[in-house]
Amino acid sequence: MTTPAPDDETLMADALKLARRAAEAGEVPVGAVLVAAGRVVGEGWNRPIAACDPTAHAEILALRAGARALGAYRLPGTTLVVTLEPCPMCVGAMIHARVERVVYGAADPKTGALGGAMALHEHGSHNHRLAVTGGVLAEASAELLRGFFRARRGSRGRRPEDDA
Repeated sequence: MTTPAPDDETLMADALKLARRAAEAGEVPVGAVLVAAGRVVGEGWNRPIAACDPTAHAEILALRAGARALGAYRLPGTTLVVTLEPCPMCVGAMIHARVERVVYGAADPKTGALGGAMALHEHGSHNHRLAVTGGVLAEASAELLRGFFRARRGSRGRRPEDDA
C-alpha cells in the first residue's frame, strides 16, 4: 500500500458526499470520484436498485463517466477514490481500464478485493498493477455504512445475529 497524498482526504470527503446521496435514495452508501490530471472527471454513487442494474456500483459509474469525459476506455494516470474497499467486479474494471491508483476508505473483510477478502489486484495473471492506498477517512466511511445498516435493521426489527 502507498502513503496517502495530501489531496486524498479532500477527494474522499467528496466521495463521502456522493455516498450520502446513495443513502438518501435507499442504496448502500458508497461514493466514488475519478481524478485525472488533478481534476475530477467522473463520479458515481451506488445505484443498482434505482437503475435495476447489478453493475451500477459507485466505482463503475465513476469509471463510465470518466471514460466518456476523457473519450477513452483506457484511463492511465487516473486515481479512483472510493469510500469502501472495492469488490472483485469493480477491481476487475479498474484493471481493464488501467487505472493507476485506487484510494479507499473503509476496508471490507467480506468482499473487498484489494486485500480485505482477497487481493485480486496482485494476481499474477494481470498485466496491469494498481497502486493502492487504504484507510483514508476510514472511520467516517465505516460509520456511514454502519448507520445505514443500523437504520435498515431498525425499520425491520432486530435480527438474531445482532445479539451474537
